[in-house]
Amino acid sequence: MAWFRRNPAGGLLHHSDRGSQYARHPFQDTLKEYGMAGAMRRTGNCWDNAPTESWFNSFNNERVHGLRDETRAAMTAASFEYMEVFSNQTRRHSTLGYQAPMQFLEEWRMAQHDEHLGA
Repeated sequence: MAWFRRNPAGGLLHHSDRGSQYARHPFQDTLKEYGMAGAMRRTGNCWDNAPTESWFNSFNNERVHGLRDETRAAMTAASFEYMEVFSNQTRRHSTLGYQAPMQFLEEWRMAQHDEHLGA
């Protein structure tokens, strides 16, 4: 979904842990089809993936723990809402200067545009 939304230039890195789903040939082949390369964290180094682990901790604490959805579709919908609406558009992240990711991205894009015009 991220690739279709952003249509990034070739050479983009997909960073993941060394899980079997990411190391398998079908997944790696799909990355190549999109002009992407896989980048896996070093074995046994938890700091490589700290931002992602932190996000999943927030997701589990704020959305998952204590809730039970009736169907898989309900869980999928609730997870999508948490990620796309709450986490990306509303929730403020300390590593982004207490801005929501979409706000941070828009300000970064504007800065890039202004810098390009000034060059």
